[in-house]
Amino acid sequence: MADRGLSDIKGVSEEDKKMIENIETMMGPEPEDMGFIKNAFWGRMREDLIFPYPQEGDEERATCDALLEELEEYLEHEHPRVEIDQEQYIPDWVIDRLFDMGVMGMIIPEKYGGLGLGVTSYNRVLEMIGRYCASTAVLVSAHQSIGCKALVMFGTDEQKEAYLPMVAQEKLSAFCLSEPNVGSDAAAQESFSVKTEDGDYILNGEKKWSTSGAMSGLCTVMCKNMVPNPETGELEQQGVNALIVTPDMEGVEVFENNRAKTGIRGTWQARFRFNDVRVPQENVLHEEGKGLKVALSCLNYGRCTLSAGVTGAAKAAKEQGIKWAQTRYQFERPIADFELVQQKIARMSAVTYAMDAMLYMMTGLLDQGERDIMVETAITKVFCSEFGWQVIDEALQVMGGEGYMTEHELERAWRDNRIHSIVEGSNEVMQSFIFAYGGKQLAEKMVSIQEALLWDTDASIGDNLSRIFTAATTPAVLKKAVPMGAQLFLGLKPSAPDLRSVHPALQDQADALTTLIQKHSHYFKLVSKWEREDVVKHQAQQARVANNAIFLFALASSLSKMDDQLRSGEYGPAFERDRAAFEYLFDWFERKIHQNFGEMRDNADESMREAAQAARDYNDTLPNEDFYIHEGSPLGRDAGKEPPTEHIVQFDGKGQDPREVDRKPGDTQDLDVDEVVKEGTGEMAQPAERGDGAPEEPTPAPDTDNS
Repeated sequence: MADRGLSDIKGVSEEDKKMIENIETMMGPEPEDMGFIKNAFWGRMREDLIFPYPQEGDEERATCDALLEELEEYLEHEHPRVEIDQEQYIPDWVIDRLFDMGVMGMIIPEKYGGLGLGVTSYNRVLEMIGRYCASTAVLVSAHQSIGCKALVMFGTDEQKEAYLPMVAQEKLSAFCLSEPNVGSDAAAQESFSVKTEDGDYILNGEKKWSTSGAMSGLCTVMCKNMVPNPETGELEQQGVNALIVTPDMEGVEVFENNRAKTGIRGTWQARFRFNDVRVPQENVLHEEGKGLKVALSCLNYGRCTLSAGVTGAAKAAKEQGIKWAQTRYQFERPIADFELVQQKIARMSAVTYAMDAMLYMMTGLLDQGERDIMVETAITKVFCSEFGWQVIDEALQVMGGEGYMTEHELERAWRDNRIHSIVEGSNEVMQSFIFAYGGKQLAEKMVSIQEALLWDTDASIGDNLSRIFTAATTPAVLKKAVPMGAQLFLGLKPSAPDLRSVHPALQDQADALTTLIQKHSHYFKLVSKWEREDVVKHQAQQARVANNAIFLFALASSLSKMDDQLRSGEYGPAFERDRAAFEYLFDWFERKIHQNFGEMRDNADESMREAAQAARDYNDTLPNEDFYIHEGSPLGRDAGKEPPTEHIVQFDGKGQDPREVDRKPGDTQDLDVDEVVKEGTGEMAQPAERGDGAPEEPTPAPDTDNS
């Protein structure tokens, strides 16, 4: 019995089916071996993935340590972090200095002028920069994690030789994915390219939120790949292209260099307009129509470096907050003596320990060449962005009114790091992704059993009886259905997985973790049973399951890190702090997980939906012109009130703003399809041999039986 897809669930709306099918197409086939979290959804423990805790090689660590020493000296004594925030720009001399130190070429191989560092070393550097200046951390991350990372992973030798030396030593790079109508829905590109008769591509469209785009010497641009139908000659989409575009190409316009923002004010986010830009065929990254693989692969790295920056900021905020609590006296005692302040201190300590453990667990998996890591990178991003900002917020609360003052710098970190739960996939979208793709293969098995054995109200009595009888007498079906039925209807759960590699002093936490993994799998199945087809749209339930998966990865990573610390013989005040933080983390998160289990069964979701609908209905009675409306709304660009510009710094670029001529995103004035394609033939040139995105020398994962 073949497992069915999620879009085969009975009762799912056509709109939701289409969304699921589009996402499944975008994500591509599942890796052969499931990662840690997917195994946890099945109630299994891949301890070979998390034990021992990953470490860099001695030579690489020494190289990175030397870079960190030079960088810290610069950041502490020269870097203009206050000026960057207040003046809303990063001076050219700062960028030049970062290039000179090698910071801007860390991930680029040495033969192209970079440092050739691994993912862990790269993130250690981002963490340090994040302690001092989030704007600079975002600049460095956008340049290497997404800007030129596609070229490093997927470029041909010719492409790398042409561009990597430039972005390693001289010029910034940018990533062009988001559009007015494309945020979290990365597959809904409106920008498009059409192949010409000579094999080049004509690119048209609009992009926004492109960090450093106005200053970049190279952009990776995602766009629809439009191909003529062989029979009709009409253009049809066949995937997404990733194109290397340079600012000197005719038709490339940066019509807005930047916009004033709440935080990371030193970074500039450009808006591009591509007007019939001719892109040479040799500038296609990876393969024609396979650009989404490029985008999603880059985002895995971007989600780690985002996490590294906020981890650095959270650690600095924690230390500042605790120092303030120890030295700020009220009622003739330090405020740290009061238990509610102690609770904040303990939570900041526990969370930053988990952030560090999870971040470098994730980078270690990437350095080892593990392929099924997309759910784990999403988890790392959600956890670090959510809890990291909470740490900064708690530290600001500890400092009181003084924390809100500019000169103490904490308020800058508070503003800067709020963005991270929004970008690189909003945390709400990531929660649904973690739920859906963490449990996808298990859910498909459950759907196949349901389709085989449960009554279908759309079918006749005879068809139902025939199908159910056939399935019930088929050994392959029964092998899957009987254990599942025993668990869902009789409560007979499989035993908890074993964890053998842990230090004896941590056995209690190891047993707690494996029991939680067993229960997580059980409750995922129960939620799927209770919600049935409604689980696709009931995102509050999805979030509870996803949050538990996030907590499990935090606990597993922390357990592995503490195991490593014990085996390494660490001792002293720093270790005692870590040990206490680790133990509190397990006590705290175990209770949070059980709270989510309870709310999966008993919650206020129904009244929540009713309250939300009533609020929406009332909002519809309010005039649109009194509110700001998204420019991509079906109501039109001018549906809402005009945002003010007076006293807000404007960063105008060159070229005509398409909003001024009411041109919809993706529209083009000049493209004549008949001139650029072989009408009706659909002939396509064969692509050059290109990279597949894998590390050049990956460390193979252990051969583990996942049956």
